[in-house]
Amino acid sequence: MAKVGRMKLGSQGLEVSAQGLGCMGMSFYYGPPKPEADMIALIHHAINSGVTFLDTSDFYGPHTNEILVGKALKGGMREKVQLATKFGIRVVDGKQQIRGDPAYVRAACEASLKRLDVDCIDLYYAHRIDTGVPIEVTMGELKKLVEEGKIKYIGLSEASPSTIRRAHAIHPVTAVQAEWSLWSRDWEEEVLATCRELGIGIVPYSPLGRGFLSGGAKLVENLTDDDFRKELPRFQPENLENNKYVFERVSEMASRKGCTPSQLALAWVHHRGSDVCPIPGTTKIENFNLNVGALSVKLTPEEMAELESFASADVVKGERHVFMSTTWINSETPPLSSWKAE
Repeated sequence: MAKVGRMKLGSQGLEVSAQGLGCMGMSFYYGPPKPEADMIALIHHAINSGVTFLDTSDFYGPHTNEILVGKALKGGMREKVQLATKFGIRVVDGKQQIRGDPAYVRAACEASLKRLDVDCIDLYYAHRIDTGVPIEVTMGELKKLVEEGKIKYIGLSEASPSTIRRAHAIHPVTAVQAEWSLWSRDWEEEVLATCRELGIGIVPYSPLGRGFLSGGAKLVENLTDDDFRKELPRFQPENLENNKYVFERVSEMASRKGCTPSQLALAWVHHRGSDVCPIPGTTKIENFNLNVGALSVKLTPEEMAELESFASADVVKGERHVFMSTTWINSETPPLSSWKAE
C-alpha cells in the first residue's frame, strides 16, 4: 500500500496525514449505521496505515458518530491521531437549525469532548455558518476555548471569503472545509484564493462526488431508501442520465492510467496543491486501501486539464447539495455592531 506522508495543514502548526478519513458514513446519512466493531476495525486499520486525520461531527447521528470515534480511540490510539469535529447544525422539530451563538458554541464543545471522551479536540470547525450571529462573536467564543485548552485549532466549513477574512481577524483559522471534487468546483475561484492568501489549509469533503466518481450511475441504483444521496439533485433521473457520462470519461482515462476511477478522481484533488488534505469517507477496508493508493497516482498538467474538461460546470447537471442555502454562497453574517449580547 502507498506510504501516507505528512503535511502541514494551514500555518498555525497543525500537522496531519496527507489524506484524512471522513467518518460520517459509518453512522449517518448514507444508509443504516454500520456494525460498530467493523467500523472500529476500519478506523484502527486507517491509523495503522498512516491515515491519522479523522473527521467527525456532533451532527452525524446525531451524536452517534462521535461516540463511535471515541471508542475507536481507546487503548492508546488517541495520541496517534489528529481529531477533527464540528458544531453548529442541529435538527429541531424536523427542521435543520444552524447556531453559532457563544452559549451554544461552548455547550456543543463540552458535549463533544464528553462523547469523544477526550480532553482536547485538535481541530474544531463551525460546521455551517449561523447567518444571524456576527462571525466575530462565534470566533470570540472559539478563541476562548483555545485559550482554555479545550480545542487546539479552529476551522470553518462552507464559509464565504468575507466570512473567512472576518473570522481570521479575530483568531487565525487553520482550515476551511468545503465540498470539492472534479464535479463540485463552485467555490474554487473566490474561497480557494482567500484561503491561500491567508495561509489557511484546505480540507475537501466528498472528494469522490459522494461516491459517484467511484461507482457512477450504478451507485445510485444500489442506494437504500434511507440514504441521503437519493435526494441529491445530481442523482435525480433527469440529471443522472447526463451526469453518467462524466463517470464514463473518468473511467476510460483511469483504464489508460492503470488505476481505478476513484483513485484518479482523488488524485486530481491531491494535485490541486500541497495545502490540500481531502477526507474521503468509506465503510470498507478495501475501499480505504484504494483511496490510499490514489496518493501514488501522478498526473501531468495535461492530464489534469483533460480530467477537468470531463466535468466542467456546463457539463454537470444539478446542484451539488440539497441544502445549497447553507453553503458558502449564503454564509454572510451581520456586522459586529449589530450584536447585542444577552
